[in-house]
Amino acid sequence: MEKHISTIYLAGGCFWCVEAVLQRVQGVIELESGYMNGQIDNPTYKQICTGLTGHAEAVKVIFDPSLVTLEQLLHIFFTTHDPTTLNQQGNDRGTQYRSAVFYDTEQQKEIAERVIAEVAQPLYQDKIVTEVTKADKFYRAENYHQDYYDKHSYAPYCRFVINPKVSKLRSTFQHLLKEEYV
Repeated sequence: MEKHISTIYLAGGCFWCVEAVLQRVQGVIELESGYMNGQIDNPTYKQICTGLTGHAEAVKVIFDPSLVTLEQLLHIFFTTHDPTTLNQQGNDRGTQYRSAVFYDTEQQKEIAERVIAEVAQPLYQDKIVTEVTKADKFYRAENYHQDYYDKHSYAPYCRFVINPKVSKLRSTFQHLLKEEYV
């Protein structure tokens, strides 16, 4: 039996955070941190940090929808980052840190818009400013950005910024965790 897989691209500020949260979710097969929808080809981290390339720090999420639906992934995504701050997550500021869902299909767009409407009132007092945009080019980030949290979990950024997001995942979505993370 052939396994059906889907891909979605999510930007929730720092790609390390999005990757750390989603790699713990059942049905997530592969994640790649990278740069999405900018104006130059093959950007470097140094270039996108200027905020001048138009790229967002994003994560390419390859998942098995028979184990985790896009709706479930988006509920996790919107619960574990702040989608109400334009071009900012915590102390990270600039268009590269924007909240975005980059979709490949109209169905993914419709699902993203529906989930935003569903989570807006119960979770946030401020308006959700997450961009929902057609996916263009995704460029894989440098190797040192891949699997960053698991390789550097004791670094201050991981302890103070990413740990609370992973804790929120565990407390809110325990039923969706991979066995090794329960």
